[in-house]
Amino acid sequence: MTANGWIQILLFLALIFALTKPLGVFMARVFNRERTFLDPIARPIERLLYRVTGVDENREMRWTEYAVAMLMFSGVSMLVLYLIERVQQWLPLNPQKFGAVAQDLAFNTAASFTTNTNWQNYAGEATMSYLTQMAGLAYHNFTSAAVGIALAIAFVRGIARREKETIGNFWVDMTRSTLWLLLPMCVIYALALVSQGVVQNLKPYDTAKLVESQQVKKTGADGKPMVGQDGKPVMDSVTDQTIAQGPVASQEAIKMLGTNGGGFFNANSSHPFENPTPLSNYLQMLSIFAIPAGLTYTLGRMTGSQRHGWAVWAAMAFLFLCGVTTAYWAEARGNPLLKGADQRVSALQPGGNMEGKEVRFGLADSTLFATVTTDASCGAINGWHDSYTPLGGMVPLANIMLSETVFGGVGAGLYGILIYVVLAVFIAGLMVGRTPEYLGKKIEAYDVKMAMLVTLVFPVVILVLAGISSVESFGTSSISNPGPHGLTQILYAFTSMAGNNGSAFGGLTGNTLWYNSAGAMTMLIGRFFMIIPMLAIAGNLAKKKYVPPSLGTFPVTTPLFSVLLVGVILIVGALTFFPALSLGPVLEHLLMSVGKTF
Repeated sequence: MTANGWIQILLFLALIFALTKPLGVFMARVFNRERTFLDPIARPIERLLYRVTGVDENREMRWTEYAVAMLMFSGVSMLVLYLIERVQQWLPLNPQKFGAVAQDLAFNTAASFTTNTNWQNYAGEATMSYLTQMAGLAYHNFTSAAVGIALAIAFVRGIARREKETIGNFWVDMTRSTLWLLLPMCVIYALALVSQGVVQNLKPYDTAKLVESQQVKKTGADGKPMVGQDGKPVMDSVTDQTIAQGPVASQEAIKMLGTNGGGFFNANSSHPFENPTPLSNYLQMLSIFAIPAGLTYTLGRMTGSQRHGWAVWAAMAFLFLCGVTTAYWAEARGNPLLKGADQRVSALQPGGNMEGKEVRFGLADSTLFATVTTDASCGAINGWHDSYTPLGGMVPLANIMLSETVFGGVGAGLYGILIYVVLAVFIAGLMVGRTPEYLGKKIEAYDVKMAMLVTLVFPVVILVLAGISSVESFGTSSISNPGPHGLTQILYAFTSMAGNNGSAFGGLTGNTLWYNSAGAMTMLIGRFFMIIPMLAIAGNLAKKKYVPPSLGTFPVTTPLFSVLLVGVILIVGALTFFPALSLGPVLEHLLMSVGKTF
């Protein structure tokens, strides 16, 4: 670890802190339908959209109607994306003449982008046409992010309102999320990325002649290296290089701001056309946390308790610092299995474990990026998590296992941690022997049951499917490493999909019938089976009367509350997965420490 690395990490958190209030205030004004500087442009477009679609912007919805509207919109959008993938060979803007996407892969991808997961079992530059990338995938990057923000705002309204049956209008919330927030920010952000060298065009791919031909391992249809009758890998001679390009900057902007994570290229944000400079890398990390952090201030402003919003922010920031410190320390120590290799920091080398990391970013920005992208359920990567040390690789995995509570995805992070807030105040109420209260609302059995349903769905779907995959040949045949590392690859895949993160540990061949099908169902369950109980809590809170605080009320605006919230997240969230982690990265770390490997 170096002073320069720590300066970059602490500066990052300071910049996020600085962005929180102005962005939070702006979002509160947007969703309270107060006037903003964007109204002269966005308001006429909004009115036109409502007129065309027949939406009554003044009509509000009960939580059940809100949920049905969200599910119907998501279902239709998913079907449209699936159809675009299946017929892309007949559609325009396909200069590479890509064929139809296979049925199981198209289903997996449609579920992935609809749920804001953006898990990719394909190489984007070799599978998806420009039209599919723009009209299919980029469209879902906007709408899935807008849905997440709308749901978070609906939950906040449920907390803030008193004796109301409604929590807002889904169509209005989603429209305003897009027109006032995501679109204008992405236009500016995309231009900034272009200035750094991110490509943005519709040209066919270029081909360059190599100075010297290269021998590479030939891969089969399953993506694995082919082996000849002599047991040796089949080699191919490569004389040309295809230089992929396309409308990258526009997709990169919403990929980060919407915490989507799906890259235009298979190499994602380690590709120089997606993330060419240290400045673009820093901007991408900031954009991942910007909206989720701002929503904590929006929470405080809309509920009339700004200190509570900061208390939630503080809990998130503490968990973030714990994660990035652990990952940075683990990677800076290097790999003890590489005996004889000099892994010290010097003028000629960055030191530590640089395997799978971009030299232009180094250890600090690589571990910071890995922590940020898995805290925020973004899933973009600028290094290969599979190449991290066991404890360094466990940090991204553990971050996702905390169920989008460390800033989290746009919207999803806020309503994810608010579930734990409900549990925290319930536990606090039990400690003092009185009915728990949260910002003037009594937390009753119904609220706790719905909150526990959310916290149980997540580990059940992960552990059941990961367990099946680790003992059946259709699951184990896809891993690239035996032993604890192979288990971690499987566990990470289902955790990432259930957590709507989308990052991959690497080394797992996911484009199989089993992983495409099981993964798609995991993503749908991880998104919608957790949203519905959350909306039920919001609807129930909105109907309750306001209860003035008394001497026995546990304050949710103090450092003590932040400590309790962190404790509940770690106990309820992290300990659920401890047995699985102990058989994966923890065991691998112990074996590595004594110089053994599988």
